[in-house]
Amino acid sequence: MAIVQRVIHAPESHFFLFGPRGTGKSTWLSAVLPGAIRVDLLGPEEVRRYSARPERLRELVAGNPGSTFVIDEVQKVPELLPVVHQLIESRGSSRFVLTGSSSRKLKRSGVDLLAGRAVLRFMHPFIASELGDRFDLARALREGLVPLVWDAVRPEDVLNAYVGLYIKEEVQSEGLVRNLGGFSRFIEAVSFSHGSVLNISEVARECEVSRKTVEGYLDILEDLLLSFRVPVFTKRARRQLIARPKFYFFDTEVFRSIRPAGPLDRPEEIEGAAMEGLIAQHLRAWCDYSGDDHRLYFWRTKAGLEVDFVVYGPSGVWAIELKRAGTVRKNDLRALRAFLEDYPGANARLLYLGQESLRIGDVWCVPCARYLASVEPGEPLP
Repeated sequence: MAIVQRVIHAPESHFFLFGPRGTGKSTWLSAVLPGAIRVDLLGPEEVRRYSARPERLRELVAGNPGSTFVIDEVQKVPELLPVVHQLIESRGSSRFVLTGSSSRKLKRSGVDLLAGRAVLRFMHPFIASELGDRFDLARALREGLVPLVWDAVRPEDVLNAYVGLYIKEEVQSEGLVRNLGGFSRFIEAVSFSHGSVLNISEVARECEVSRKTVEGYLDILEDLLLSFRVPVFTKRARRQLIARPKFYFFDTEVFRSIRPAGPLDRPEEIEGAAMEGLIAQHLRAWCDYSGDDHRLYFWRTKAGLEVDFVVYGPSGVWAIELKRAGTVRKNDLRALRAFLEDYPGANARLLYLGQESLRIGDVWCVPCARYLASVEPGEPLP
């Protein structure tokens, strides 16, 4: 199996590394910190040991002064955070790296992620520039880009178990919801919102639960890093805009494994949502990995004009629209041109399924696969 060089860089100081299960956090840390002492809290024995006596970590550090300590899946024993906080405050020479696939218990720990003493980093699924020649758009849409799934001999088997693993090990075992069946119905219902403006009341009606319950379920999904919401871009707005955010699962094939597909579902509808999610993954990863304060948004007026993505930050404004077609028509540029009227300095891109790069007025029209392959963190968006 070929090793994929990840674009994320390890800070020199203490840091948290958050990311969904299977995104390669432990594998990456083993490569960049080969001499670190590891506390693996995925093991039940380690969880029991450190839950019973969190101060055991202080003894481990005292016996290995000056070492780097990696605490994997720290949310399993949040009682370790005050110990780590004290060790950092003592200004010893040890370095601490803490990984997690859920922030829910850590938020309740009262330590507030070490009160800013540790840098926060995120690990995303693969992006096209990391895979290089191995990147294939059709495969990415079919299997997603979670490393655990991508590298599997039988990806479909791993994927089928993936969401079940989360529900069993994170939701059920931690007692995050009282009604597991209701939560499972919610996950299926909200999959219809992937790539769409989120209507919480509609999802609540579909699940036959209260709006407040759905809001709580959405918070759980986001705390488990399984989904994210993209807000509306409202800076210096000149038009009336909608207020609700868009919803996405963190990986396109996780969405497809959850989304029911029956005889009344159009394949192109699911394919379109999957492709939009794939672009969202790349832009979100670019924002996090690039290190600057860039944010991901979308733009939609109350009159119905919509730009799928807006990236805003110190290096500029990008408006990015997706069209699942092999040719570009004049009407396809309507929303981007309206956005350029309101934000004349923006960079407008239309991603489509053709093979040629075109420039039509102020809009660059680029093949989707080519664009994704050229999204490189640390470099300006293409």
